[in-house]
Amino acid sequence: MSGAEEEEKAARSRRASGAGDASPDEGVEADLPVIDERAVEQLTEGLISHYLPDLQRSKSALQELTQNQVVLLETLEQEITKFKECNFIIDINALFTEAKHYHSKLVNIRNDMMMLHEKTSKLKKRALKLQQKKQKEELEREQQREKELEREKQLTAKPARRT
Repeated sequence: MSGAEEEEKAARSRRASGAGDASPDEGVEADLPVIDERAVEQLTEGLISHYLPDLQRSKSALQELTQNQVVLLETLEQEITKFKECNFIIDINALFTEAKHYHSKLVNIRNDMMMLHEKTSKLKKRALKLQQKKQKEELEREQQREKELEREKQLTAKPARRT
């Protein structure tokens, strides 16, 4: 006799004798048919042999998909890195463009400053010349006035000296 048959026999004898408090599940166990272990093994092997090839194909397909996903993720990371580098280059180009713009402004300001310096130098020279010319004219007028005064003195009648 198998272990299951012996258990079933023991359960029947307990029920017949009315021993102990019976749980509601005890009757269900007794109603189950006796299953042959060999049949269970054969059914299990048949089930496994039927579904195993499909499961193995699914497993290999999942592994391939996982590998492809890893490759795609790596490619995506590389593309993101390239994109960031491109944006960085664009930012650098924008900075260089801005720097060129400000450099040209500085060159224009420097040219304006040099032009203003030249103009102020010319104005200073002109002012100095005008001042020298004015001083010269004033000196000449003063000398002319002195000459006229001297001439007037000479022209004025002098009383004769009596000897």
